[in-house]
Amino acid sequence: MRFTQFLPLVTLASGFIIVDEDLFQTIEKSGKHILDTSQNVLDDALGEATDAVKSVGDNVYHKIHHAGCDIESWLEGSPYADDSFEDFKEEPNPPHRRPPHRKPPPKGKPRHPPHHQKPNLTVYELINESKYTTRLAKLINEYDDLVETLNSTKANYTVFAPTDAAFEKIPEHGKKPSKEFIKDLLLYHVSDKAYLARDVLQSYTIPTLYEPDKLGHGQRLTVRVTFKGPTINFYSRIVAVNIFGTNGVIHGIDSILVPPPRVIDIIDLLPGEFSTLELALTKTGLLEKMNDTDYPHEGGTFFAPSNSAFKKLGPRLNAFLFSKYGEKYLRWLLEYHIVVNQTFYSDAFYDASSDDMHTDRPPSFHFDLPTMLHGRPLAVDVARYGPFISIRINGFSRVTVHDGVASDGVIQVVSDVLVPPKKAGEHDINWKGEEMGVEEFKERIDPYLDQEENLEL
Repeated sequence: MRFTQFLPLVTLASGFIIVDEDLFQTIEKSGKHILDTSQNVLDDALGEATDAVKSVGDNVYHKIHHAGCDIESWLEGSPYADDSFEDFKEEPNPPHRRPPHRKPPPKGKPRHPPHHQKPNLTVYELINESKYTTRLAKLINEYDDLVETLNSTKANYTVFAPTDAAFEKIPEHGKKPSKEFIKDLLLYHVSDKAYLARDVLQSYTIPTLYEPDKLGHGQRLTVRVTFKGPTINFYSRIVAVNIFGTNGVIHGIDSILVPPPRVIDIIDLLPGEFSTLELALTKTGLLEKMNDTDYPHEGGTFFAPSNSAFKKLGPRLNAFLFSKYGEKYLRWLLEYHIVVNQTFYSDAFYDASSDDMHTDRPPSFHFDLPTMLHGRPLAVDVARYGPFISIRINGFSRVTVHDGVASDGVIQVVSDVLVPPKKAGEHDINWKGEEMGVEEFKERIDPYLDQEENLEL
């Protein structure tokens, strides 16, 4: 791992108040917070954390943007640079260093520490009686069906519970959200599987009870371990863990988890990263089509090249692509980055066209994902080792920010523009990311121009 990759972030990291390590570890290891049944265990677990939450309330990285979530933090990603994974050299046949298999959370009762008194309140009762989650409880109590769910024993729930201090970060001005939106927001804090702290930190994404119309499955949360400490969706810090109820477990968080916007809205909100991509989508008409309310799809994956990725193509090819003569080529190129109805996360996969779902992935696996470019597939290879992950497309292009959840799919940011391979006999020759000439590029795309144009997203 290259320490120099961290240097630009050291000053930034010093501005964050990291969760007290003793607090974070003691809750899980000792289980002391489930011993005192004379008061709500959330009060005990969140008491020390609340002051830390308030102290960062004015930090720009903890404010909720007008779009509903902290999109700028979305690009911070993990402090582990993707190419640092490539520096790891594993010994031949190591006895104890094989990549761990990320098992799904258990289906049985949540495993609380042994030799201690069992919890006697449901996750709803814990939240409803705590003095640190009064605003969350007030919202939950507006929905009888949600109260019934969090009191039921039909599943073992995980609740990421924002403290009252988290609600103080929301600006007081502005319209009150609709009741439907608030319910979706609350559902986005709940998973119907029990994720203890160790399960959370061993996951890249976590499913929730919130199901957007265009996604086709439960919206997922993204887990990262950053300089801020463990975070959900890149910006909400976990400040207390493993508060056990009779039907699940609660983790305290310092920011509200707002359901993410659409893929195209995320691209629009990050011009410093995606202005070239947005211009390309606009010129080719794909932006208008993706903005269409009749856009028929259930989930999908957008491999989004950054501004620097386009720059690698070279000035001549870029000038051609964004000219009148290169517009059709640009559209075909963009279609090669879009997968419809198949949502690829680093640890889960949903195929709406066949109701296929994989949420238990081995440490290393391969997918061939058909794109809009006449079904031409992208070869996706994933390798994981603990907190490190390497995702490569067509054998060379890295996913630099993975699992950017959206309401209609997921964004995987790629380090290079993805160019279809060209045929050489029976073999495909993939582009390796070097500067490309216009003629070579046209040679790769021309075979698709003779096929019927696929205008269906």
